[in-house]
Order: sequence, then C-alpha cells, then structure tokens
Amino acid sequence: MAKIAKSAKAQQKPAAKPPAFNAAPYLPLLLILFAASGCSALIYEIVWYQLLQLVIGSTAISLGVLLSTFMGGLCIGSLALPRYLGKRRYHPLLVYAVIEAGIGACGILVRILMPLVDWIYVAAVGHGMPAILLRAVMCAIILLPPTILMGASLPAVSRWIQATPRGVSWMGLLYGSNTAGAVFGCLLAGFYLLRQFDMSTATYVAVAFNLVVAFISYSVAKSTPDHTVLGTEVAPAAASPTAENSAPPIVARRRPASVYITIALSGACALGAEVVWTRLLGLMLGATVYTFSIILAVFLVGLGLGSAVGSLLTRSVRSRVALGVSQLLLAAAVAWTALMLAKSVPYWPINPLLSSDPWYTFQIDLVRVIWAIFPATLLWGASFPLALAAAASPEDDPGHLVGGIYAANTGGAIVGAIAFSMILIPAIGTQHCQQTLVVLSALAALVVLAPYIWTHRAPVAAAFLIASLAGAGWLAATVSPVPPSLIAYGRRFMLNLNTSEILYVGEGLNSSIAISRYQDGAIQFHVSGKVEASTEMYDMRLQRTLGHLAALVHPDPKSVLIVGFGAGVTAGTFVTYPSINRIVICEMEPLVPPAATKYFGEQNYNVAHDPRTQIVYDDARHFVLTTREKFDIITSDPIHPWVKGSATLYSQEYFQMVKDHLNPGGVVTQWVPLYESDEQTVKSEIATFLSVFPGGTVWANTVEGQGYDLFLLGQNGPTHIDLDQMQARLDSPSYERVAASLRNVGFASAVDLLSIYSGQDSDLQPWLQGAEINRDANLRLQYLAGMALNNSSEDAIYHDILRYRRFPSNIITGSPQRLDELQRLMQSGPGAP
Repeated sequence: MAKIAKSAKAQQKPAAKPPAFNAAPYLPLLLILFAASGCSALIYEIVWYQLLQLVIGSTAISLGVLLSTFMGGLCIGSLALPRYLGKRRYHPLLVYAVIEAGIGACGILVRILMPLVDWIYVAAVGHGMPAILLRAVMCAIILLPPTILMGASLPAVSRWIQATPRGVSWMGLLYGSNTAGAVFGCLLAGFYLLRQFDMSTATYVAVAFNLVVAFISYSVAKSTPDHTVLGTEVAPAAASPTAENSAPPIVARRRPASVYITIALSGACALGAEVVWTRLLGLMLGATVYTFSIILAVFLVGLGLGSAVGSLLTRSVRSRVALGVSQLLLAAAVAWTALMLAKSVPYWPINPLLSSDPWYTFQIDLVRVIWAIFPATLLWGASFPLALAAAASPEDDPGHLVGGIYAANTGGAIVGAIAFSMILIPAIGTQHCQQTLVVLSALAALVVLAPYIWTHRAPVAAAFLIASLAGAGWLAATVSPVPPSLIAYGRRFMLNLNTSEILYVGEGLNSSIAISRYQDGAIQFHVSGKVEASTEMYDMRLQRTLGHLAALVHPDPKSVLIVGFGAGVTAGTFVTYPSINRIVICEMEPLVPPAATKYFGEQNYNVAHDPRTQIVYDDARHFVLTTREKFDIITSDPIHPWVKGSATLYSQEYFQMVKDHLNPGGVVTQWVPLYESDEQTVKSEIATFLSVFPGGTVWANTVEGQGYDLFLLGQNGPTHIDLDQMQARLDSPSYERVAASLRNVGFASAVDLLSIYSGQDSDLQPWLQGAEINRDANLRLQYLAGMALNNSSEDAIYHDILRYRRFPSNIITGSPQRLDELQRLMQSGPGAP
C-alpha cells in the first residue's frame, strides 16, 4: 500500500515548468529596428523644418516651433503610453509595430496638411505677429500626433526589458541606437534626398523605414511571448512563458525627484547649447543647409556614443554619483566649447576659397565642429542611461521608468529650445547664454549630488562638490564673446582680420548683424557673417539701380514694396521720387532698421523716418502672400541663396505671389549674386524668375568691367522701356533728386543707366536649357548654391551671359540718336556706364 501511495503521490507531482523565454538573441535586431526608427525621425524633422520655413517663415520662430513641438510630442508620448496601457499586457513589439505604422501614416498627412495652413488663415488674419503665432499654433497641432507616437516608441519596447542594472543598460543602448540611426537620417536627408529629389520623396523614404520596422516588429511579436527575462541578472528556473501571472508585476514606485530634475536641466542645456552653438558655428562655416546637417550629425553622434558609454557604466558604477559627476564635467565641457568658439576655431589658418570642391570643405568643417562641441555631446548622451539607472528598481514597470526619464529630459529640452532661441539670445547674447549653460550644468550636479552626500554623510565628497561648483563659477566668469569681426565676416574672418573697425554688433532674434568701417573708409553692413551692403561704389550702384531702374521703367509709380531693409539704400532711392506716396519695407530682423539708419542715413535718405514709409517686421514671403495690397513696384534684395531658408524667396511660387501683388504694368526687380556661386546656381535663379515673368530682362553690376552680380527686371505685362521718356523725367526739375542720386553712382543719363542691359528671356533660352526650376516642393536652389559657396567664377558667368546678348530693339524704344548711343556704349564696355 505504501508503494501504491508513493506512486500515486509521484503521479500527482506537477511537471517542471519550461524556462522563461530569453530574448537576448533578438537584441541586435532591436538595435537595428531602433536605428531605422531614428533615421526616419530625423528625415521627418529636416523635411518638417523646410515646410515650416515655407509656412511660418525662415525665422527663429519656425525653429522654435519645430524643436518645441518635436520635443513636446516626445514628452507627451513617453508619459502617455505607460499610463494608457496601464496593467494591460500587449506584446511590446506589437505595440511598437502599431506605433511605427502610425508614424508613417501621420508623416504622409503632415506633408499634405502643412502647406494648406497658409491658405486657411490668409483671408481672415493677414500678416504680422498675430498671424505668425497662429501659423505656429496650427503647425504645432499638425506635428503633435506623429511626434507623440515617436515619444511612445522607447517606453513601448522597454516593457520587454526588466528594470535591472543589466536591463537598464540595454535601454540605454536602444536609446543610443536610435540616435545613431538619427545621424544617418540627418545626413541622408541633408546631403542626398533633398538635394537630389524633393520633400515628398524624402517623406516617402521615411515612411518606408516606418513600415519596414512595423512589419518586422509585428512578425517577431507573433513568434515570441509578450514578456521575457531580458535584463534579469539570473534567469528564474520556474517561470512559464504562457501563464498570465508569470509576467513581472507592473509597479508604479515613487522615484527620486532629484534625478528627474537633473535630467530635465541636462535636456534644457543640451537643446539650448545646440541653438547657441549652431548659430555661432553657422557664422564660422557659412550658414548653408550642409553646415546645419554637419552640426546636427556631430551633435547626434556624440549623444549616441555617450549613451552607449553611459549604458556600459551603469553596470559598474554608482549611477547617481556618475550622473552628478557627468553634469560637473558638462560645466567644464560647455566652457571648453565656448573657449574654442571664441579663441580657437575662428583663428584656424584656413582660407575658405582654398578649394572650390565642397566635399573638401565639408571635411574641414566636420573636424572643426568635432573639435568644438564633441566633449559636451558625449556627456549629454551619457546622462540619459545614467539617469535611468539612478531611478531604476527591479520591480519597476520599465515603461513607466523610461517614459518618466524620457519625458523629463524632453520637457527640459522644450524649455531650453524656446528660452534660448526666442528669449535669451536676443536678450543677453550668446556669451551670456553660454555662461548660463555652465551655471545650469553645475546646478544639475548640485541637485542630484547634494541629497546623496547628505544621506551618506560624506564630508570628502561634500568638499569635492563645493570645490567643483566654485570651479564651475570661475569657468562661467571666464567665458568670452566671439570676436566681433567673426559676426561681421564669418567664414572669411581670417582673410579680414584687422582690416576694419567694428562700429556696432547686435545679436537679434533671427540673425546677428554688424556695422564696420573698412580700411578705405567705406562703411559695411553685415548680416550673419557676410557683407550685405556697403558704401563702396560697386555696392552703392547695385543698391541704387535696383530701385531707380524699376521706378523709371514704370511710367508713374505710386507705391512700392521693398523686401529686406539691408542698409536701406535701395528703399531710400524711392524717397527721391515725387509721385511715390507709399513705401512699405518688409524686414525680418528688428535690429536692422535702427542700426542701418544710424550708419547709412545719408546714403539711404533717412528712409526709415520718411512719413511715407511703413516698416513691417515679418517674413517677406508671408507678407507678400497675406497682404491685400498691390504695388506698382516690388524690389527684392534678399540674403544669398546658399543661406539656409533664403531659397524660399527665389522660388517659382514666391515669384508668382509677387506677380499677383503687382498692379497692371507693375515692375519687379530681383537681385542675383554671381560671386560665391556657380553657373548652375545662377541659371536656376534666372530660369525660375523668367518662368513667371516671360519677357524679363537681365541687368549687370560690374567692378571695373568684370562680372560681380546681376539683377532681374520683370513686369506684370509686356516689358517696354521708353528711353526718351525716361530722359525727359530725369531732366525735369521735380526729378532733380533722382538725377543727382544716379549721378552719385556714375549714371549721368538714361543711356548710361540702360547700358548695363545684359540680356532678355528670348536671348538666354539656349543658355538656360536644362536649368533647375526652384520650387517650394524641393527648394533645390539652396542645395545647389550651398555646393557652390567657394566658387569665384563671377566674371566667367557674366561674360558667358553676354555671348547671348542682342540689342533689345523689341523692348527699348527712343530716338535714333539715343538708341545709337546706347548701342555704342553696350559694345564698348559690357555693363560699364
């Protein structure tokens, strides 16, 4: 009986449970998936920034909207997902698949909806700051859904990982892998997709990444359990992969607030520094789309590598101490970058014109960016996994843990992006902004280390902390401003070192400006590291001619719109015309008109204070779109097309807006630089203009007969210039100020003025064959121009254009004597009056 009972008891003994599923072999796949997800996210970000430049304008507000919305969505998503799912058990990779598919769908919707924002509000709101803010709000609403989903992705997958030191290490590696993918996406979009294709193609590539990630995640989810022992230190022997109660419990634990405050301060400093350093490096390297891509890529590489290192450290150091020490090191790293930007990088003996090969220049720029900002980016990258480890406990819900830390970090980043880009830089300047970053980094260290030191009663550590904070204070005090000449001359700083006296420097909301006096006594006006206007004769001729030719071609101008104040010289030409009763100037940077008026008041006839003048502070493109007013003349002298964002003022759609706001017979003039450009870029600018203004003409501004720059003239109707009528107006007493203004720059008569004629639409069609048309959908011009930045082929381009010039008897009429004189002048000296 005993044997039978023993046998029965043996039969009742439960069978051993199979070991828990271990997902470690899937970790490389997860890293690849997160890299692909990061790649798509950065492609979207770059495309969305380009869309925002069209919708809001190329202003600090568009950058602020992008960064704050992007980070805000990440913050909301990281907090919302764990709370939405609660204790419900869905397979983490299934959730991740749904999220990625949703991001792809939202990406397509953003591409469709964003361009509609202009047309939705235009009739009701108009232009100015209220319209800008409304555009910003509407764009933020459109961008929030995909960014919320992006923020939910890491917390979703982290539920497949336990919150042990090993698991936290893997969470940090996933974050680093996502950042590494973002680097590839940044370079792919900036150097290839948008250069070769357009925003729609780039969007579809990003969507393809999302869909591939979603498909693979879904497939893995179908073949694996919804919970694993990934991240456990020892795999439990008795755990069922199928039993519902075998999953680790979802625990919401109160976590140390000091860690969250520290990682929030770290995020604020990281995004604030990115804004400040991008602005300063843009001066040094040239503010092209490629420069911004290089800076962003280096920043992301640093974050990714730092995250990987921090993830490894979480398993061998006290994470809270390491987090605090990393913030102290960040105070030193920020001071290092400030020192390099002020005392080192600008003084590298590099001639930007050494090579016209852009790829050679990119290599040099890459080294300079790494030298300046890489240490700080490494430490910011390490801060995230260290904060995860400092806040983690094995019984935590990984989704809540990752979501909370991620939300704190991105929430701080929102504050940093908005505060530094829209408030602090224009209020206190980049020098004091960098001092603020040093202090905030030290404060972040104090927040996390002080409670730890107090709890452990560690006097040596306390002394070390006090000494470190004192050192951070000293470092902050030693931060120097960048050289004023750098703000003036930018990438040509070393070529112009000690060549001029800096009279004024200002760092505004959208750009930095400077006024200088050159060795020959000429006053120069600088915007973001380049000369935009001066009292040199060749510059004065261009600025005056842009206005005078338009006003003299028009038989009786009453109203004029000037795009860009600059030195105010072009706008000032219209002050001399008795018939003009309204002068509207659209300027993006509020610092410009007062500074230009102070130093160029004589040359611009004090136009800012003329009773006929109204200055509108708005993006010019959106003023033209939203105003109900039409003008007799519109002159456009924007910044160089290679400057990021400026291509929106050279697009076919923009020129059509200009044409729509011209009265019948109205005249438009548009500046086209030949220097720092190449033939392909110039062809694109001219062909795009002529596609909207058929019959348009080209006019030259030369230096001693050599090509320098051009401007284009078009009319809302057939182009016609009456030479005799033009001279009669110049000879009349009421036009004496006009004639004097022209004589001042070397034009003694109407014939002299018209002798700078260089061609017309019908002449140039063979030369323009195959030229790229710059459209809103691709803004190809900024990519073409960015590649041509170091070219010095202005005279060759100019004389190539002249080969197609014919005498414009179909456009210019007048007495035989004057026409013969004009023809002789054109033949004897191309472009020279």
